[in-house]
Amino acid sequence: MHFIDYSIVALYMLAVILLGFYFEKKASKGIDSYFLGDRNIPWWALGASGMAANVDLSGTMIIAGLLYALGTKGFFIEFRGGIVLIMAFFMVFMGKWNRRARVMTVAEWMRFRFGSGKQGDMARLISAVANIIFCIGSVSYFAIGGGKFFGEFFGLDEHTGTLLLIVITTIYTVASGLYGVVWTDVFQGLLIFAAVIAICIISFQKVTLPSEFTVSMPSTNGQFTNVNTSFHEWSRLLPPLKMNLEGAYSVFNLLGLTILLYILKTALEGSGGAGGYITQRYFAAKNDREAGLLSLFWISLLSFRWPLVAAFAVLGIYHGLTGHVIQDPELVVPVVIKEYVPAGIKGLIITGFLAAAMSTFTAMINAAAAYWVKDLYQAFIKPNASEKSLVVQSRLASIIIVVVGVLFSFSIANINDIWGWLCLGLGSGLAIPLVLRWFWWRFNGYGFAIGTFTGMVAAIITKMTMPLAPEFISFIIPSGASFAGCILGTYFSPHTDFEVLEKFYCITRPFGLWRPVKVKAIKGNALDKIDSENRRDIISTFIAVPWQVLLFMTGMLFIMKNWSNFFISLSIFTLLSIALYFSWFRNLDKS
Repeated sequence: MHFIDYSIVALYMLAVILLGFYFEKKASKGIDSYFLGDRNIPWWALGASGMAANVDLSGTMIIAGLLYALGTKGFFIEFRGGIVLIMAFFMVFMGKWNRRARVMTVAEWMRFRFGSGKQGDMARLISAVANIIFCIGSVSYFAIGGGKFFGEFFGLDEHTGTLLLIVITTIYTVASGLYGVVWTDVFQGLLIFAAVIAICIISFQKVTLPSEFTVSMPSTNGQFTNVNTSFHEWSRLLPPLKMNLEGAYSVFNLLGLTILLYILKTALEGSGGAGGYITQRYFAAKNDREAGLLSLFWISLLSFRWPLVAAFAVLGIYHGLTGHVIQDPELVVPVVIKEYVPAGIKGLIITGFLAAAMSTFTAMINAAAAYWVKDLYQAFIKPNASEKSLVVQSRLASIIIVVVGVLFSFSIANINDIWGWLCLGLGSGLAIPLVLRWFWWRFNGYGFAIGTFTGMVAAIITKMTMPLAPEFISFIIPSGASFAGCILGTYFSPHTDFEVLEKFYCITRPFGLWRPVKVKAIKGNALDKIDSENRRDIISTFIAVPWQVLLFMTGMLFIMKNWSNFFISLSIFTLLSIALYFSWFRNLDKS
């Protein structure tokens, strides 16, 4: 790197720290300010913040590596989480359902759904613990990717580089809460967008891939194998049902079944409402319409990630054509930046990726701290704590969660390892109870608590005892254990009080198995209006999911220069956009 590149990075680090301390006073007013920004942040800022939080450094390195090694097949593998398909569900209905509760965390929401007695307390407690564990795993995932990136550029070992990045990020997150997270995300989003434009222009001008070329894939024992492929196979529009890969990527060989499981997992998570930093932005939204608009803006901004990772993959292959094949796919991003980006622009791009890494990290720790403060400390330990005391607890919790996550990362070999487990293992184990809470009136707080606990334990045991198991095993065991726990816990305990259920239904107005409650709570024209809204939402979801997939795919195919597949994808996307306008957008609540 040139001196000007180091200067750009240093100025950026200083700017985000100063911005964090600028918002410190606002965040210190109380936990509503610290975790929700007083619910007064514009929808476009929340959407831009969500995009910045999703475009993480570790994920970009994984996805670019998968595209480099597998082409568009890597895109379909990222149905597991990298495409963030749950955003289509949030855009159509899940975002407004969460916003209507007017709570601070998913765990606090449990009392809204199950009541303030033992049911609600049990569900709230286990939800808070599960989400904190997930956030700790996400911090570890962030730490591994950040370490690889820093080590490649600054001549540091992985752990030293990670610690430097984490210390700086933690400083402004702890100081400023959601105010600082969102507005630094907006600033960082501009840097990410600049990085996208720069890399895409370099790739598009410099590279047209030949009909055949060589890539590298991870084999066993940390080794890598060169593999010959064709441009037609690498940039195909539809994935094959089977592949014949060896080594670390062999878990994807039954690709058709794997994608089916990923779609099922996405449907579960999208219908369950997920949690953490995604839902936190909807809790902070002003109204239903802004919840929809922030989702649309979030998805639209996320679409620029896919031309970016395609450009990295294309330049990575070009590097192999003109020099040496890049052996570790997860190092494609730093190698391409080092080799093909000029001074000045290099500093800007590295700063953009530091911004992406820091945005994800800040969102995770802010959400995790909210679970500790609101759902454990205030709810069960010190209910009468002052606002000042709660803000202090928020900052202490953020620091402790970071330290635990970093220590846990030392035992993990690669980014894909922890990402796959978070998405398919732990994520699947937690998904079933999150779905049932919305769509089944009989499901109660005991069922939620037992289902979440069994799913979480099953995911951890599966990871410890079968670390190399195929991903469908990592999905089936935790989700199956969770479902069994949900059913047993629900039917061996009384249902939630009908007054609680009626209040929940009247405010949230979900679709699903709610007839015994809704016919008692809602009458006449109001019931017809709710049913009409539910039907539109269901139809729109079936349009929105392929619409989002094709939005991302179209930009990627453009950078790959597969023009026939690009125009097919663009045509179908246009038709889906028209359908989505009539089924969803024009019906957004303007009140």
